[in-house]
Amino acid sequence: MGAFKTRGQTAALGLIERAIESERPPHALLFVGPDRVGKTTLALDLACGLLCLADDPTHRPCRDCAACRKVEHGNHPDLHVTAPEGAGQQIRVAQVQALAADLALLPLEGRFRVAIVQGAHRLNLDAQNAILKTLEEPPPAVVLVLCADDSSSLLPTVVSRCTRVRLGPVDAEVIAAMVEEAGVGDRARGAALGRLSGGRPGVALSLASRPEVVIVRARLARTLLDLLSADRRTRLAAQSALIEDGAALATAAAAADAGFADAVDEPPLERSGKRVSPAERRAAAAQVLGVWLDVARDLAVATRGGSRELRMHELLEETTAAGRLVDPGAAASFLGRIEAVSRALDAYANPELALDALLIEWPHARRAA
Repeated sequence: MGAFKTRGQTAALGLIERAIESERPPHALLFVGPDRVGKTTLALDLACGLLCLADDPTHRPCRDCAACRKVEHGNHPDLHVTAPEGAGQQIRVAQVQALAADLALLPLEGRFRVAIVQGAHRLNLDAQNAILKTLEEPPPAVVLVLCADDSSSLLPTVVSRCTRVRLGPVDAEVIAAMVEEAGVGDRARGAALGRLSGGRPGVALSLASRPEVVIVRARLARTLLDLLSADRRTRLAAQSALIEDGAALATAAAAADAGFADAVDEPPLERSGKRVSPAERRAAAAQVLGVWLDVARDLAVATRGGSRELRMHELLEETTAAGRLVDPGAAASFLGRIEAVSRALDAYANPELALDALLIEWPHARRAA
């Protein structure tokens, strides 16, 4: 059995193992699952296994051969990675055309050419139509992997031509072991971060190595809970503070992707004195919505009397108390509003107006008897 880095995705990993051992992988796969749940890790496991030089397919990936090391370092000539870029964080038609040109060539060193499209849900319409040509008439010895947080934004014709693989949240105990093995926390802390991250290993490991991020998230979450009992004026006045915390989290997330460890020590964008671009404000708002979604889910659970299922255990008392004062129907319906506003934000909605709309619609807590 090969040395895979994917953890907690038994069914998905089984499919990948069979594809590597048979040496006849699907020409296109669609990995779907929450952000940072492990889609790219699984895609790289597949690429490593397909390009590995070990003689026995059951021992791929070996992680020791030259091909495995090149995949690990991102410089294998037969591995191509495409990701969203630019102000709107989209994948555009020019990127897909460049990728198609590379895939039209025969492999240079391995048995396959493997292409990984990160953030495939951000393929714009022209890019999807361009990639559809490669899916309909795939070049020989090419494996294309699309990694998407959500497949609803993809054309049905794109989805139907891929082998779909669903990745779900990873058990907290599995994440605890990953945190311990990475040397960034013990099992107790890892299990807590596993719950806080909603079963997303990438988020949990990032939080484990950056305790400041946990503090910012908790402060943002506590502000949102306090706003349940606030009037309209107070809610709207809190928007700038939410954006500031969101900017700190966005800066940390960008640095994490780039491999830096001290991003949260930088001042929030709004306090730095520099002009903040629309893309930076949108990234900050997106981070706020991510935390807000976690808070709203916990609140919805608390309104139904649940407590053990809450993710933010450090806010257990506040969330449980708020749950007794909020209408369950209002809490549940607000979850849909966050998702709708998130889609609007991706479609270039004004981030400040988007947050204002949610602040006004955030359920109101009844006065305690």
